[in-house]
Amino acid sequence: MDEKTYGRTRHALHAVAELLIAGPQYRQFGTIRLRAVHGGFGGVKSGVSVVGGELVWAEGRTALQGTYRDVAKIAGLDAGAPEGLYQDTTGVSLDETIEVDPTIAAEIGAWFELGDKTLRCLAPDITPVLWPEHFDLSIAVGEVNYGASPGDDGHPGPYAYVGPWTPRTGPFWNASFGALRPREDVNSTSSLLEFFEQGRAAAVE
Repeated sequence: MDEKTYGRTRHALHAVAELLIAGPQYRQFGTIRLRAVHGGFGGVKSGVSVVGGELVWAEGRTALQGTYRDVAKIAGLDAGAPEGLYQDTTGVSLDETIEVDPTIAAEIGAWFELGDKTLRCLAPDITPVLWPEHFDLSIAVGEVNYGASPGDDGHPGPYAYVGPWTPRTGPFWNASFGALRPREDVNSTSSLLEFFEQGRAAAVE
C-alpha cells in the first residue's frame, strides 16, 4: 500500500463523513452518529453511505469525484460540517477536490466492517458508533474504549485500540492512550476479539 495515497484517501473519506453525511444528518435529525455498513460506512438516520469509492443514497449513487460541493449537489445534500459540536474538524473546504482511491476506500470499509462485527461479539448489548470527529468506530464498556481506526496523524495506518479512561501501566499498554495493535496483527475476528479481551482483562488488573 502506498502510504501517501492511503493517507489522502483516509483524509478524504473522513471529510466525506463529516461534510456529506454527519453534517447534513445533524441538521435534519439532530445526531452525528455514523455506523459501519457492508463495504463502508453511513449515517444512522440519513440513509446516506459510502461504499467503496461511491456515495450512495436512497435515490441513487455517484462516484466520489470532483469537489465535495459537486457531490453534495448531485445527492441533494445540505453539505457542511456539524456546527458547534466539536472543534477538531477536518478543516476541509467544500470546494476542495475529493481524492479517493476506490481500492483503498474498500479496504477501509472492510476494516470498519470487521471492527463492527468484533465489537458486537465483545459487547452484544452495545451498538458501535463511528464518530465523525475522530473517524473511528468504537464502544465504551466499564470506562474503557474499544475501537478500530483507519489511522490518524499519530499512527497513519489502520489499527485497533483499547483506551481506558483512567491510564493504566504495564506491558500491555504500548500507546499514550492505552494499547494499540496494527491491522496486520489483528486482521480477523478471532485475533481482534482476542486483543479486545486481553485489554479488558488488563484494564481490570
